[in-house]
Amino acid sequence: MALEDAKTQIDHAFTRDDPRGLSYENAFGGAPSFLRRRYTKDLTGVDIAVTGVPFDQAVTNRPGTRLGPRAIREASLLQPYDPPYGWGFDPLSEMTVVDYGDLAFDYAKVSEFPAALEAHATKIVGSGAAMVTLGGDHFITLPLLKAHVAKHGPLALVQFDAHSDSWADDDMDRIDHGTFVYKAVKLGLIDPARSVQIGIRTTNPDTMGLNIIDAAEAHRIGPEAVAARIREIVGDAPTYLSFDIDGLDPAFAPGTGTPVWGGLSTAQAAAILRGMAGVTLVGGDVVEVSPPFDHAGITAVAGAHVAMELLCLIGWSRLGKGA
Repeated sequence: MALEDAKTQIDHAFTRDDPRGLSYENAFGGAPSFLRRRYTKDLTGVDIAVTGVPFDQAVTNRPGTRLGPRAIREASLLQPYDPPYGWGFDPLSEMTVVDYGDLAFDYAKVSEFPAALEAHATKIVGSGAAMVTLGGDHFITLPLLKAHVAKHGPLALVQFDAHSDSWADDDMDRIDHGTFVYKAVKLGLIDPARSVQIGIRTTNPDTMGLNIIDAAEAHRIGPEAVAARIREIVGDAPTYLSFDIDGLDPAFAPGTGTPVWGGLSTAQAAAILRGMAGVTLVGGDVVEVSPPFDHAGITAVAGAHVAMELLCLIGWSRLGKGA
């Protein structure tokens, strides 16, 4: 395809024949799948499935993250024209990436949600496809981790966040976005010694043994050193990356439920993520995008770029780009 195809090509979310390749559909029109990838439930031969989890039961302050997946998809429509800058390869052309659509669940039966999400993720991961998830509040990472651990065994966790989410909670049935790390450690889903949190800037006396690169240190040592430290910590362990959008400073991501000043800039986050190339990333998510609190949509734009970086990091591992 080429730029002139925009005159005749439309709705690639449904009409594209080849699941691989860039898309030159007009950004302002057509059905908004993530990066104009084809919507499908057929995972045959799929390398990465992108899925949405429109859930926001457990928010500290401002609701609206159930609208995050839709906003991220829309914000992604400026990206599928060109290979991602700085990576040196095009994951959309070298891998089969599809939009698997959203998780279906009964919003009136919140207690059933965790099992529904775990089953949804298990189907995707069990197919052999890697999974990139658009959230949704940060609770969703716990069922996602369970599904990934069933496939890969205990994982290293790389978490970008303003909050550690490791507040004590031994009731494993509680649905709470602020305790998923505590529970992930208690359940043996992640190895704390191989896990690291970046951008933390709220007080929590118990880190559950995870390594911390707080926001102040990240600013002091710079993105390249942060990325090097991440690679050192996780080593060759299978790794899951969770990016809470409030890991960014509110100047760069005002549309989130729990904004905290002093965070990472989008430039710092981009450099850290790209500096992580070589980490064995098996899956990841971007969560807490709350569009109602950002009329300009810059939070969703950041979320869409984070999701693209996740595709690139997974592709780097799958395609052996560093070999």
